[in-house]
Amino acid sequence: MLDEAGNVLYVGKAGQLKKRVGSYFQKTNISPRIRLMVSHIANIEITLTRSEAEALLLENNLIKSLKPRYNILFRDDKSYPFIVMTGHEYPRLAYYRGATQKQHQYFGPYPNSYAAKETISLLQKVFKLRTCEDNVFKNRTRPCLLHQIHRCTAPCVKIISADEYAADVQNAGLLLNGKYAEVEVSLRSKMERAAEEMRYEQAAALRDQLQALSTVQQKQYMESGKATDADIVAVAELDGELCVTLAVVRGGRHLGDKHFFPQNAIGDSVSEVLEAFLAQHYLSQAIPSLILTSIPIPTDELESLFTEQAGHKVQIRHSVTGERRQWLDMALSNATLALRQQAGQKAGQTLRLDTLRTVLAMSQLNRIECFDISHTMGEATIASCVVYDDLAMRNSEYRRFNITGITGGDDFAAMRQALLRRYQKLQQGQGKRPDLILIDGGIGQLGIAIEVMAELGLTDIELVGVAKGVERKPGMEQLFRPSVEKPLQLMPDNPALHLIQQVRDEAHRFAIAGHRAKRGKIRMDSMLEEIAGIGEKRRRNLLARFGGLKGVQQASVEELARVEGISPLLAEKIYHRFH
Repeated sequence: MLDEAGNVLYVGKAGQLKKRVGSYFQKTNISPRIRLMVSHIANIEITLTRSEAEALLLENNLIKSLKPRYNILFRDDKSYPFIVMTGHEYPRLAYYRGATQKQHQYFGPYPNSYAAKETISLLQKVFKLRTCEDNVFKNRTRPCLLHQIHRCTAPCVKIISADEYAADVQNAGLLLNGKYAEVEVSLRSKMERAAEEMRYEQAAALRDQLQALSTVQQKQYMESGKATDADIVAVAELDGELCVTLAVVRGGRHLGDKHFFPQNAIGDSVSEVLEAFLAQHYLSQAIPSLILTSIPIPTDELESLFTEQAGHKVQIRHSVTGERRQWLDMALSNATLALRQQAGQKAGQTLRLDTLRTVLAMSQLNRIECFDISHTMGEATIASCVVYDDLAMRNSEYRRFNITGITGGDDFAAMRQALLRRYQKLQQGQGKRPDLILIDGGIGQLGIAIEVMAELGLTDIELVGVAKGVERKPGMEQLFRPSVEKPLQLMPDNPALHLIQQVRDEAHRFAIAGHRAKRGKIRMDSMLEEIAGIGEKRRRNLLARFGGLKGVQQASVEELARVEGISPLLAEKIYHRFH
């Protein structure tokens, strides 16, 4: 369904098209949201498919790509993290996102990065597998700090034999697949055998492994007697708000939860929201053999599509008992808890924003943009712009500006350039108009902002400069406003000040992160350029061959000499520059 401008309003599928489309034009029993949508419909386009499963797939591909205004949307564009066990002679245990490769083993997916990294940390304590990059591993001549703190067995310098390391790799793989009992039996038998043969040091090491393994077991609080792969999907509702919680179980172990808050779901039933989540989520994610849902939904189409997509049979079940019912109850409780937390945060943000509206006498204040400048003695100057809108920070709308063509350390010139680049597009009718612009700085920076906005003809946007105050302590901030001589200083416990601090601190963090990355890149590149005989072409060849300056630093003289244009003598110069 499209509007007059050709924008897609809604995407849907139907077995009986006439009946489905006609239902939107009924005079009764239509929600206000659907009535509003119908009032904008100027055209309807129809695509025929060979099956209902194919229609379902097409529908959700279009929803994800077009993001129609009146469809239920679940926004989660990140790929899910895995733990990878590489296929090297001495395999590496690592955190991974992206496309999989056949020579490596992958475990997961994990619902978030914390769950994956926490699992890697626990496995390091038990099996002490290497986590270092290949360039580091190949060029070690002595054990690193991880070996000294008992987190690695140092296969890089052959402190552990290949057979012993392979056994640890095998046990780690079994544990990641949920086969805890097999690992425990294997380690216990080895420990007892070592003790009988009076190899007491080895027996003690195995005892320590068993103790660490027990810790891992305790942390996996949803432990199944079976090595089940399942996703548990629960939907909770609170005061008209909906939350979908996804709990991931792999090999019988609970890997963590993730919460999703649907957009455009006002007036839709819980079952419609759940169906929309399943269809959209599994378009691009690995599908387990079992999906448990907190409410019953029609499953034939979804099961058929998921089975075809996954290459194995997929079942969607609601009526379950015993352990699986406990899983569902737990996921539903977590969904309700997430809604309560969100409601509490929203209430706090509403209070802060309402108070700021009163303080600044701005009844229509909703969108705030904040600018900050970061550099080190004028080096690698970066300006940041962060956005607060609809009671939350909007990360996807943040922007950084590389500041060039100014005298190093001139914050006024940097602020002028950032504001011009940000709001020239707004002057041309592009982008969203902020209600308030915060400038991290005092009267000087605010003066620059006033000049720039006057040049652009955007004088109707409110400006406030945020200075840290005489003692530069949180809570002592002074607020400077155009045409107001005396700065405003709010009490430290004022909710309006807390909102300003939140937005200002985020702009500061975002600017510093960009500055440090830029400064690091400049310094790394300059280190090579300082070596006599290294020009642009040779520098480029070195960085391409070793994947960056870190790889060049870790390379041996022989490896450096294999790079095109690098003689043995020049390779020694490069090596000694970093060692």
